[in-house]
Amino acid sequence: MAPAGAKKSILERLDAGELVIGDGGFVFALEKRGYVKAGPWTPEAAAEYPEAVRQLHREFLRAGSNVMQTFTFYASDDKLENRGNTQRFTGQQINEAACDLAREVANEGDALVAGGVSQTPSYLSCKSEEDVKAIFKKQIDVFVKKNVDFLIAEYFEHVEEAEWAVQVLKTTGKPVAATLCIGPEGDLNGVSPGECAVRLVKAGAQIVGINCHFDPETCVKTVKLMKEGVEKAGLKAHYMSQPLGFHTPDCNRQGFIDLPEFPFALEPRILTRWDMQKYAREAYNAGIRFIGGCCGFEPYHIRALAEELSPERGFLPAGSEKHGNWGDGLALHTKPWVRARARRDYWETLKPASGRPFCPSMSKPDGWGVTKGHADLMQQREATSKEQLKILFDKANQND
Repeated sequence: MAPAGAKKSILERLDAGELVIGDGGFVFALEKRGYVKAGPWTPEAAAEYPEAVRQLHREFLRAGSNVMQTFTFYASDDKLENRGNTQRFTGQQINEAACDLAREVANEGDALVAGGVSQTPSYLSCKSEEDVKAIFKKQIDVFVKKNVDFLIAEYFEHVEEAEWAVQVLKTTGKPVAATLCIGPEGDLNGVSPGECAVRLVKAGAQIVGINCHFDPETCVKTVKLMKEGVEKAGLKAHYMSQPLGFHTPDCNRQGFIDLPEFPFALEPRILTRWDMQKYAREAYNAGIRFIGGCCGFEPYHIRALAEELSPERGFLPAGSEKHGNWGDGLALHTKPWVRARARRDYWETLKPASGRPFCPSMSKPDGWGVTKGHADLMQQREATSKEQLKILFDKANQND
């Protein structure tokens, strides 16, 4: 039990059946705001533009999140220096700054701080287990020093690398969550979601689930498969879901990065706040109790999750002060036809138009069919050369 006045831990909350609302997608949100570069997607903004990261944390807190994830996605040294990406800050400086910002904002509410690690270029380039684990160890040394509340291994396409990450995170003695960026077909080596979950639990994760790469519907479906696998194996775990804020019914095994719109033309796919309420309810009904979001999730999306689940949580988020239930604030509008939209049945059944009459509703994903070990996925510290790009351009044209 937590001492009087202390915050309950992540496991105390989940063990008690409480709902935990995660935060949203920092890399996409900050890229749109001008603080992250698309391509490397690295989080140097934590040290370079701390005011931007702090503000986004605050917006998610106000929207109802009670987990502040450190902005440490892709903050391993090998990723920070990959393909000519130059840095003014070391990985340690970025990780430490991210921990400080998350803790500062978490202390403004009933939020916990989660330190996160993610997949590495070293694994894709077939480096040894020892080498990959050393990269994770360097990051978690900072998390231990900064005393984060729990740890998340997130965004792994291969369960093997996620297992290695969990094994390293477990050495801290802190609670560990692990999420893969896979769909119902399994990881990129064909390991099923159920088997992936069993392996993560056996490696030491107390919370398992899915993040990124797919939309909420697909992610909830995949977490259900993970839950079935864990229960069939006679194991126990808590479950989490942090999907994309984009509709992706046309994705293949690789997820949204194979869509031709990735990453600069995904806006027509953004989920509405009402889509998010549907997701929150479906996740809850599936037995998922850690419900958040990833790329594409903005604070108003998280607010929608918190509002939908307010009966179970027993309260509304602070951000609902400026948001009427199911649009009832529109009753204050000057135009009568807009006032007529101040009702749940209108928004719950609306089929939004895209305003793009010559655009398809679905895309044809790229399907290069490469993963760890393929020459195309070998990473390098040097910048990608013009010659290397030409080879890729020619290959892309052949696949069109």
